[in-house]
Amino acid sequence: MERDFDAAIIGGGHNGLVAAWYLRQAGLRVGVFERRNFVGGAVVTEELWPGYRVPTCSYICYLLQDRIIEDMALRAHGFDVHQLNPSSFTPFPDGRAMLSWKETERTAGMIAGISPADAARYPDYVNLRERMAAIVKRWFLKPPPTLAELVDDARAHGDEELLERLLFGSVSALLDEYFESPQIKGWLASAWDAGDPDAPGSLLSAIYPTVSAFTADENVGIVVGGMGGITQAMARACETAGVEIHTRAEVAGILVEGDRATGIELANGERISARIVVSNADPKRTFLTLTPEDALPDGFRRRVERLTANAAYFKFHAALDALPDFSRYLGDDYDPRTLAQIKICPSLDYYRKAWDDASHGRITDSPVMAIQIPSVYDRTLIDGDGHVMSIWVQYAPVTPAEGSWDELRQQAGEMLIDTIGIYAPNIREVIRDWVLFTPQDIEARVGMTDGNIRHIDMVAGQLFAGRLDYRTPLDGLYLCGSGTHPGGEVTGAPGHNAARAILSEIGASVAV
Repeated sequence: MERDFDAAIIGGGHNGLVAAWYLRQAGLRVGVFERRNFVGGAVVTEELWPGYRVPTCSYICYLLQDRIIEDMALRAHGFDVHQLNPSSFTPFPDGRAMLSWKETERTAGMIAGISPADAARYPDYVNLRERMAAIVKRWFLKPPPTLAELVDDARAHGDEELLERLLFGSVSALLDEYFESPQIKGWLASAWDAGDPDAPGSLLSAIYPTVSAFTADENVGIVVGGMGGITQAMARACETAGVEIHTRAEVAGILVEGDRATGIELANGERISARIVVSNADPKRTFLTLTPEDALPDGFRRRVERLTANAAYFKFHAALDALPDFSRYLGDDYDPRTLAQIKICPSLDYYRKAWDDASHGRITDSPVMAIQIPSVYDRTLIDGDGHVMSIWVQYAPVTPAEGSWDELRQQAGEMLIDTIGIYAPNIREVIRDWVLFTPQDIEARVGMTDGNIRHIDMVAGQLFAGRLDYRTPLDGLYLCGSGTHPGGEVTGAPGHNAARAILSEIGASVAV
């Protein structure tokens, strides 16, 4: 053994850095080992073309926990956010559009231009979703609750009936209850990893983003310098605290002696001893690739193999010479910052088709798109003129039914450009260059099995206590990534919670 750590962390993504920082506060000697030549995992900014820097995976800061920002003093290390208002713009093929404002009344005023009846019901809908989100939020920085604990907590808050609906209700049923306009339903449609908005339990998957209602306003928006601004600030906080960060240090395996993890082996053959090994890799990569097969109980390995990772997405990036032309909707003198975030989803049926196509291995012609043009706020992303545009696309097949991703990548990208052209007819004229990341590409770049951006699907049965425990059946081996509670997105919560579980188990006395 050439080096010795109290804790060796596999992967320098944001949760790995958060866990490293908290463990270091307890006095542990902590090393972070990252495969790429920079830390950040899926929370990075990369220069894909000379002078054009884009957040290549995650793209908006809205769930990063206030406590973590404060504990790690991230603003002192360079983290900053452009707040958005309106937060998004949604055009419809018939020439109408929605703007989403921070102020509920202002948004309702926009809805009234499409459906006065829907506008009247919108405030009640917002209130209901926030009450549902509060059920989830209460457990964010706590150990994952069992169903019994969820029920007891909901009963104590008078939310037992609401919890039942959250666990078993569907997105479409809620939208049908409150709204009549297809456009408004499309604007609000989101089933996330559940995919099918009609599926029982899809409401549980969909409510997770609404937890952002409890994030401080100054921590929600476009990160200065792209999403890498978060993880670079975290890295500086870690190094200031004394964490050792090693890049170009790919972990090839977890070392095991008897029934205990004793360290890691790097791809170059170097062995690192550690009293504790903490994996920020996804559960399937951790247990089915990095951990020796005979080190885990058969039943546990089979459980990991059965974990679903069916929801997959495209990520499209483009360098632009000028902005797409949405003047049909906004007039000729609109504030360009209105285009910071654009949603394309004209109806609930459109959303249904996107999922149905992907779940059957087809490239959909009805892509649900979250388009971001962060350079309308953040000019540090561009050298000179122009803009960068990224699209998070729901949904993509994990594996195409016909053909390979190498054969289909161009077709899928062209389809996205054509779809934008319905709303912004100059889109092909202003694109200088573009690239599409398929699920296969995302796995290759970031190391997420099947390109699953939340490690495993965030669906009923794989949330709360249904996610992987921070502790594993192998002594000394822990998880700290999105496959654990509370789940994916840039929250830092899994890293925080894992550190607390580890410190509790080893008897360290530090407040986490």
